[in-house]
Amino acid sequence: MHIIREKLMDSVSVKNKIIGSDELIEKIRTASEKIIDCYRNGGKVLLCGNGGSAADAQHIAAEFSGRFYYDRPPLYSEALHVNSSYLTAVANDYSFDEVYARLIRAMGKAGDVLIGISTSGNSPNILKAIEEANKLKMITIGMTGESGGKLKDICGILLNIPSSDTPRIQEAHITIGHIICEIVEKELFPKS
Repeated sequence: MHIIREKLMDSVSVKNKIIGSDELIEKIRTASEKIIDCYRNGGKVLLCGNGGSAADAQHIAAEFSGRFYYDRPPLYSEALHVNSSYLTAVANDYSFDEVYARLIRAMGKAGDVLIGISTSGNSPNILKAIEEANKLKMITIGMTGESGGKLKDICGILLNIPSSDTPRIQEAHITIGHIICEIVEKELFPKS
């Protein structure tokens, strides 16, 4: 069917734009190196997102804490939305905008990494989490769409996908997440 080929071509087009962006490729490399340094120094990687971006956060956290290509020791990584009792209590008692920032205050420390995923770059709860992580001197990585939204001004490393189409952005986020996981795994646990 026409729509299937069209959407596949749209996805390929976005990935070709990433391939052609030396700046974005360099930022992916830098993000990978920061995560490697974090783990070498006994730190952890925390992730947050909403909806499909929450699913991507959980997926990437699982690749770090489980394994990616091969058996190796686990890496401390957690998606901040997985405790539904916490999430609903804090959203009810404070506000949904506070759910991730509060966990950053509880769990984050200098040198840890926070990856905030928001296709628009404007999700209030992601912005507050990044702001809180910055106060703690954590490394902050934002994964967004083309504009970067408000995240572009507050995160240390911005991985902004060259698209404004949410499904294509999310497909590229998980691709970049996989690439980072592979780089981190190979560097920390080289196969002899």
